[in-house]
Amino acid sequence: MKQYDHPLAQDMQLSCLLYALSDPFRLAVVRKLAACQPQPCAPLQGGRPKSSVSHHFAVLRKAGLVRTEVVGVTHMNSLREQELESRFPGLLAAILAAASVEDVPA
Repeated sequence: MKQYDHPLAQDMQLSCLLYALSDPFRLAVVRKLAACQPQPCAPLQGGRPKSSVSHHFAVLRKAGLVRTEVVGVTHMNSLREQELESRFPGLLAAILAAASVEDVPA
């Protein structure tokens, strides 16, 4: 069973988070997870190839935005809201609010 590495909250870097969220697809994944979590990968794919989606999830995990847990054969994804809030207070809420104002597709 594959296990994923997730950075500790104190190791999260602002530049990595902002880079991860600079991609419209990754921002849409974060918005979808903010609305309903945890979620498996399939409903978050948006018709993209599995290899592309795997890359995007790897970027989100490396930045510390998303936690992926393996449950049987399903990969369940959730936002690391509490860790993000403790490391960067208000950042995730501000980004999600700005994305909704700009009407970035979720």
